[in-house]
Amino acid sequence: MINHILNLKCTICGAEYQPDEVDYVCPHHGNEGILDVQYDYDAIATRISPETLRHNPDPTIWRYKPLLPVEPESPVPPLSVGGTPLYHTPKLAAELGLWHLWVKDDGRQPTASFKDRASAIAVVKAHEKGAAVITTASTGNAAAALSGLSASVGQKNVIFVPESAPQAKIAQLLTFGSTVMLVQGSYDDAFDLCMLAADEYGWYNRNTGYNPYMSEGKKTAAFEICEQLNWQAPDRIFVSVGDGCIISGIHKGLKDLLALGWIDRMPKLMGVQAAGSDFLYQAWRNGEDVLTKKPIAAHTVADSISAGLPRDRIKAMRAVTETGGAFIRVSDDEILRAIPQLARGSGVFAEPAGAAAFAGLVAAVRDGLVAADERIVVLNTGNGLKDVASAMKAVETIGTQAYHVAPNLESVARIMEQGVNA
Repeated sequence: MINHILNLKCTICGAEYQPDEVDYVCPHHGNEGILDVQYDYDAIATRISPETLRHNPDPTIWRYKPLLPVEPESPVPPLSVGGTPLYHTPKLAAELGLWHLWVKDDGRQPTASFKDRASAIAVVKAHEKGAAVITTASTGNAAAALSGLSASVGQKNVIFVPESAPQAKIAQLLTFGSTVMLVQGSYDDAFDLCMLAADEYGWYNRNTGYNPYMSEGKKTAAFEICEQLNWQAPDRIFVSVGDGCIISGIHKGLKDLLALGWIDRMPKLMGVQAAGSDFLYQAWRNGEDVLTKKPIAAHTVADSISAGLPRDRIKAMRAVTETGGAFIRVSDDEILRAIPQLARGSGVFAEPAGAAAFAGLVAAVRDGLVAADERIVVLNTGNGLKDVASAMKAVETIGTQAYHVAPNLESVARIMEQGVNA
């Protein structure tokens, strides 16, 4: 029993369970009964505070261990997860007519995506359970994260990804030594197959939107953002949304900080979805029940946020509605254009899913949804090298090209005479 956890609470019916009573979900609702970890904040406050953090040299997510659902003595993976930079970007802000803009770059994680935060927790929880094998379904990033974190501790794992996943992400899985199942279908097909296999073989199930502890890893980004801003919470945080697990994790982290009194207000969470994968945007705009809304056919260049049926849709919807935020829909063209715009304005190279959050900010500014003086954070969830093909398409979209020259100065001169802006 982890003494700072009060219970696991069902997000549908409110039923409460001790951690050793259930494995993953509320038994009254099948796989939809997602649980939320409830904490004893009074107990936590005796172990950690902004003051103790100031003197803690550990830059990783484990600096927040008293706020995480793991045993205090549990060993943690050696890879340095968390502690990613929050860049102040005045040039990018000025381009948008804003005064205060920061980019949180989680492309700097060990496997180059935000998903390392959840996978680090998964590896620890699997160890606590004595699991021989961990499994997950993913469009690529969660898979790579679990693969890399597992490799660092010698943990066996089985990964299910759509066979259409970018080659860079599949290469990571194979390099780390995972057992890789390339599913002939969508992410939703991979998820369903992974769930069946986990149940059949007794594997520890890392899937977000099912395993209640994965949001707890993802919430650490909210801790870092607020700590990096000296505990002055921003006005808005823009987050790309597929399954909904990241935005719900950010929401959970902010709620923790508010309950502890470390921040004095709740930022508005802005969920950004690709137009071809906009289940939550549709539900939010139309006032639909996310539990009964039928899946959509998801297709987008931002493979990491492609989900026909978001698995963490209940908590994701609450993250937006309870904070007074909004869902924003952006086209694939807007996402691709955002990649070089973000890179040239901040030096942060994002994959399509990460750039989608910035594309959402651009759209929000265009539509008058943000004020110039608001303090805004954009979360980049993955490095651009995860999907080089999309990056090349992005620069082609805005007319950027490389020049082929002979190995002499005359060839360079001919290019420069064309008015090249160097």
